[in-house]
Amino acid sequence: MSRFRSLWQASVNVTKKALTWELEEWVPPVEKCIFQFNSKEDLKAWHLYSDSEYGGLSSASLEIKDGGSGSDCTGVFSGNLSTEMSEGSKWNISRSGFCGMRSKKFDGFIDLDGYDSIALRLKGDGRCYISTIYTENWVNSPGQAEDNSWQAFVFAPKGNWYTAKVPLARYLPTWKGNVIDAEMEMNPGRVVGMSLSVNSQGSGFIGAKLGAGDFRVEIDSIKAIRMP
Repeated sequence: MSRFRSLWQASVNVTKKALTWELEEWVPPVEKCIFQFNSKEDLKAWHLYSDSEYGGLSSASLEIKDGGSGSDCTGVFSGNLSTEMSEGSKWNISRSGFCGMRSKKFDGFIDLDGYDSIALRLKGDGRCYISTIYTENWVNSPGQAEDNSWQAFVFAPKGNWYTAKVPLARYLPTWKGNVIDAEMEMNPGRVVGMSLSVNSQGSGFIGAKLGAGDFRVEIDSIKAIRMP
């Protein structure tokens, strides 16, 4: 092989390697674990909220359940939904009967560009839950100076582990729990937090459990995925 041809072949090989590296860097893995719930340490990334902060009587807890027999531990989000209000409450809220768990703000952002869905591994109670994604407020929602919130319903069938796959396109912009009637687009590259919540009103999913009373959902993980 001539010297020129050797140099040409070496150049081609280097270019192929560079293109391969760039492609691997550009295309993210098929899935990305955002949260797992396998230890008490994992739960420190979350805090609870409920209508009790506004005079309601709902309650919630987030604990670790030991899987036993070598199985992984899982998180358990549970509590009681009440539509009653404390006597003499100074608050005047339009509705009670809600509880939620929200992640603490990330140190920076979670970049979900390259993914098209959120996968929640759940073992539910037949209720419908609300999955929320919080993004940096770059679109200025009406009256809102905080993060933008995007919500989608997640039905958690009773008794069996189930992976709920929710397309990002199904998350709608909301303000105080109500859908905003405006042309808005999520920026998946600037995610600052997530939450999972439940309320007594449900969502209208056929067969979903509604009303006040106990709720309980086990959570293994929350991931970003790319659907085939």
